[in-house]
Amino acid sequence: MTLRTTHRRRVVPIINVTPLIDVLLVLLIIFMVLSPMRPHQFESRIPQKSHENRMEPVDLMTLVVTIPAAGGYMLNQREIATREELGKLLFKALDGRPADRKAVFIKAPKSLIYSEVIKVMDVVKGAGAFPIGLQIEGLESGSGGTKI
Repeated sequence: MTLRTTHRRRVVPIINVTPLIDVLLVLLIIFMVLSPMRPHQFESRIPQKSHENRMEPVDLMTLVVTIPAAGGYMLNQREIATREELGKLLFKALDGRPADRKAVFIKAPKSLIYSEVIKVMDVVKGAGAFPIGLQIEGLESGSGGTKI
């Protein structure tokens, strides 16, 4: 890198790009040589489908509150008309459980107004549930998770 001075004594740097181009060409040659040696595919091991029709054991202590799009509420498979009744039943179900078994899942369709889900979350939290999980996938199409 040389410095050129002008008649006003101002220093202007001049960058010699020839060494930079040389380095670029060397890297290009290195990558061209290494490119054919690189593996062209990734090996993966896919688990084989088991021949048994094995079902996961259902935890009978799991509580799922479903909010159907048509209205009302469901606690597992039991239909409930009001949030107050839902709160009472949840309190009875959670009373006496150990602290690590007080999880409740709330299932609602994506088309439902979010404030309705928040109101149900308040009822569930008031009943003593912790943690609270939300599930939204596949509820409208009827291909939801496992039925409890």
